[in-house]
Amino acid sequence: MTLETKEALENLTRSFETFKSANDERLAEIEAKGQADIVTEEKLDRLNKELDRLSQQANGLQAASARPGLSAKQDGDAASLEQKRRFFDGFIRKGQEASLDKKALSTTVNADGGFAVPVELDQQIEKRLRDLSPVRAEANVVAIGSSKYKKLVNVGGITSGWISETGARLETSTPTLQEIIPPLGEIYANPAATQAMLDDANFNVENWLSEELAEEFSFQENSAFVNGTGVNKPKGFLQYTTSTAADGTRLFGEIQALKTGVAGDWAASDPSDILVDIIHAMKAGYRPQAKFYMNTGLLSEIRKFKDANGDYLWRPGMENGAPATLLGYPVVEVADMPVKAASSLSLAFANMKRAYTITDRMDTRILRDPFTNKPYVHFYTTKRVGGAVTNDQAIKLLQFAL
Repeated sequence: MTLETKEALENLTRSFETFKSANDERLAEIEAKGQADIVTEEKLDRLNKELDRLSQQANGLQAASARPGLSAKQDGDAASLEQKRRFFDGFIRKGQEASLDKKALSTTVNADGGFAVPVELDQQIEKRLRDLSPVRAEANVVAIGSSKYKKLVNVGGITSGWISETGARLETSTPTLQEIIPPLGEIYANPAATQAMLDDANFNVENWLSEELAEEFSFQENSAFVNGTGVNKPKGFLQYTTSTAADGTRLFGEIQALKTGVAGDWAASDPSDILVDIIHAMKAGYRPQAKFYMNTGLLSEIRKFKDANGDYLWRPGMENGAPATLLGYPVVEVADMPVKAASSLSLAFANMKRAYTITDRMDTRILRDPFTNKPYVHFYTTKRVGGAVTNDQAIKLLQFAL
């Protein structure tokens, strides 16, 4: 653990203790006067925002310290890789397209000026995407080499039984299989730089480009993984038909949604009960790797919840690498989750590795465009990405509805 990370975790711990004291004061005021003082509420809001900031800072430092370097194992020898790197650097800075076998870099040898980015840069983009896109970091990611990825899912139907040594073996039922094809779409980014920036020898082209592309890709990707329609883009896990029926009784592809019993709000008696219910609605085999997913607004409410013993249900990650937890399960903030409202699906409890599959069509392609928006040089970059729920039993949703 670095000194900076240790300091960030200590600040987070102190901030959480201050937050608990302020919330206890708020609860005491409500009990004594029927409502909390506005000054206390404002103080609690400030502390909530500070907890968000410190949590993000600590998580970022921990992720940076744990981030592996690029793999040394690449296609081709060191001289060939260096040649490709120099070519790509020249292509980005000046648009040069000579002195290299284009087959080594492009998916097709066309005259359109588009090239598949070098492996190292592609890996940098992928690592940045995992850091920035919370759903991608949690889901099952599959690299595909064709336009479609098909997954067969056993939805049950097989039977078995006990029998004596010499008893007749009757034919058992055959399992039922369902095919899932995650919708695939093309995601693009179009970052720009001035030619003067690109001419600067001290300007690190690869770092700049990987950061710009990852930030723009992650914004579009995460929105699609949560709320995508499935038309020319991934299908988000909130776009599936929901049902209150338990596992084994729903139609294939439907996701179980537990309701709070109040339109747009928590149950008045004990709002935390539904969180316990949603955990135990999931099969025990999926629970060890399950996490809560919600936006920061809903998390700020849940931070104030206590159990029957007066202990807070939410706890910050106090150790290096430990995430914040809710009822013992990690919490992942997803900005694209909807705000709390009538009938909103604002919280998910999911084993995302089992529940959601992201498909990456191989090769990120880039087109250098110095003409459209002078004096800027644009880098129109595309990649084909798909996504779908592949196990509806490994995800549960909380709906603020009757």
